[in-house]
Amino acid sequence: MTKSELIDAVARRSKITKSRAEEVVNCVFDSMTKALERGEGIEIRGFGSFTVRQYKPYNGRNPRTGKSVPVPEKRLPFFKVGKELKELVNDGTGTIELDDEDDADGDLDGDDTDD
Repeated sequence: MTKSELIDAVARRSKITKSRAEEVVNCVFDSMTKALERGEGIEIRGFGSFTVRQYKPYNGRNPRTGKSVPVPEKRLPFFKVGKELKELVNDGTGTIELDDEDDADGDLDGDDTDD
């Protein structure tokens, strides 16, 4: 799913204009980016968590030439998938659509039971 597909899905699902949905999606992404820039973690229950990991400098290799290349220290975002999302991906068909209407029990699994 691309960002524009996400915006379309948010607009359809929440019955708002695409321009308003784009503002919402951009606001969420901007807030997450700013939190990670500050070194803060982000936890979205049932989905996963984002953290910033610090990496020490090391000597790498240029794969084309084979020469040693110094790699400076860096901070990179890291995503750890949540248990519920992991189970959905492993147990499901992998075809959950954001624009599907919830079934009678409020979830997307289609079985009308509370699980």
